[in-house]
Amino acid sequence: MDNAIPLGIIVNELVSNSLKYAFPDGRSGEIHIELQALDDKKSSNTTADFSMQNNVGPSSYFKLTVGDNGIGFPESFDFKNISSLGLQLVNTLVDQIGGSIEIENGPGMKYKILFKDS
Repeated sequence: MDNAIPLGIIVNELVSNSLKYAFPDGRSGEIHIELQALDDKKSSNTTADFSMQNNVGPSSYFKLTVGDNGIGFPESFDFKNISSLGLQLVNTLVDQIGGSIEIENGPGMKYKILFKDS
């Protein structure tokens, strides 16, 4: 439950942003949400980096991915220094669960959130 509520809010915010901004002028598209349990055999370099930064083992990691195939952000976009209240909330909640967030821009947007099970 310590992670469930923040993750629910994060997913809601990211999906809402996709619906509002990713598909202008009636453009159609897709939104994908995936929650993946990671273990020692599946752990990636990102998982290893995360474990070193947070002093935790890789056996209880999860990766939440929320993405769309919309127009994406402009190249000058800085996710960590944004005035949008919604994206500030996402950053704050990711910090609250002790996670890390990574963004892939174009085509579309993909947010990857790595966190440890509390």
